[in-house]
Amino acid sequence: TELISLCLVCHLLSKSEVEEFDSVLRDRSHIDETLRLAAEEKAADYAAAIQKLRKIYHTSIKPMEQAYKYNELRQHEISAYPGRTLGDSATDGEITSKPMVLFLGPWSVGKSSMINYLLGLHDSPYQLYTGAEPTTSEFTVIMHGEKIRSVEGIVMAADSSRSFSPLEKFGQNFLEKLIGIEMPHKLLERVTFVDTPGIIENRKQQERGYPFNDVCQWFIDRADLIFVVFDPTKLDVGLELEMLFRQLKGRESQIRIILNKADNLATQDLMRVYGALFWSLAPLINVTEPPRVYVSSFWPYDYAPDTSRELFKKEEISLLEDLNQVIENRMENKIAFIRQHAIRVRIHALLVDRYVQTFKEKMSFFSDPELVFQEIVDEPDKFYIFKSILAKTNVSKFDLPNRDAYRDFFGINPIANFKSLASQCSYIGGCLLDKIEKAITNELPALLSSINSGKQPGLSSCEVTGCGEKPKNRYRKKRKNGDRG
Repeated sequence: TELISLCLVCHLLSKSEVEEFDSVLRDRSHIDETLRLAAEEKAADYAAAIQKLRKIYHTSIKPMEQAYKYNELRQHEISAYPGRTLGDSATDGEITSKPMVLFLGPWSVGKSSMINYLLGLHDSPYQLYTGAEPTTSEFTVIMHGEKIRSVEGIVMAADSSRSFSPLEKFGQNFLEKLIGIEMPHKLLERVTFVDTPGIIENRKQQERGYPFNDVCQWFIDRADLIFVVFDPTKLDVGLELEMLFRQLKGRESQIRIILNKADNLATQDLMRVYGALFWSLAPLINVTEPPRVYVSSFWPYDYAPDTSRELFKKEEISLLEDLNQVIENRMENKIAFIRQHAIRVRIHALLVDRYVQTFKEKMSFFSDPELVFQEIVDEPDKFYIFKSILAKTNVSKFDLPNRDAYRDFFGINPIANFKSLASQCSYIGGCLLDKIEKAITNELPALLSSINSGKQPGLSSCEVTGCGEKPKNRYRKKRKNGDRG
């Protein structure tokens, strides 16, 4: 009895010591300093650049998207472009959206706690729920708003001003698992956080009621920074995690690996875990330069005693600087993405144009249109569809999409629905191909240069009214000498 009483007293003492230790909150001043949350942004310059970018997109890129139904190109058939999927159209929501930081990883590794810590939500009514058991079953989007409120997934998907409307394609079961949280916060004025359900190795995707991997891929494709969080006390790399890293292929430059809760281990044990983590992930990340790994403890309480406090603090500041770099480069990244998108739209239009021309050349009075075009779609190399694009334009062979994608594309879009590029011209609007090429070679690089040089990308009167350059009338006959005007 005395022994049991003594053990109980020791347990209560140790428990009280832990509670007293946990109640000591960490100083957060370095977060505001590193992220420069007190600094005033040049909102007018940023707004002018966004307006200019939207103008270029709507006048030079979107018309060709619509004319050649770019958004109906089957994105799952495309393997040429890691990162953003080829079949996605750009939207106003994506142009005006803030950089997205995505949190991925196994369950109960501290993803939600890390978001609470960065936003200072500890002990507030709006902190994300955390616990030792799997707690997050929803995709939670934390974004800026004038007041604190939650937004249902079905409302987020229906709002065209946001960039989440494409999520409707994953069905109502998923939208019930999507939630948005708006709050007035300086950091959220510049970035959006996305918290994801933890990976549970013994749970099948079908048990979630929606295509979990496909939804993760959608967010991965749009994330500017991806934090893959691990707990050093449970490095379980199973099939679900392997699938996740396969989905991250091509996005290695955006990945940051977080070894969280690092103060739970002694320094020597932590070094062993660090090595074990790299050993486990090496087959999954097949790149020359592995992603950066941050080792710290991202939660509001003070570090555990007798741990590498200075190291953890430096690692945390380094991660914050990484995050700040993404925030400060957000305009440059948007311009680069829209230009890359324009290049893909142009390649798609050139290919469709080549299919149209080949179909017209091979058709005769006695030909069966369906059989003729089916042969062209089934054997594009026989008719030099792709090779002719490489020979006549400045298109890289590495940028050409998968040939099989066009079999599906023309399966739902008959060839008769498309006009040749030469006929996509008007006296007032000019030619679609000329406009998108001008955007790629001149307008977007000029906008990027103005951002980098610090000059305000102001809009000229013609850019505001849309007058632009007077297009050439390609259908007007040239006058011969002596003809009257």
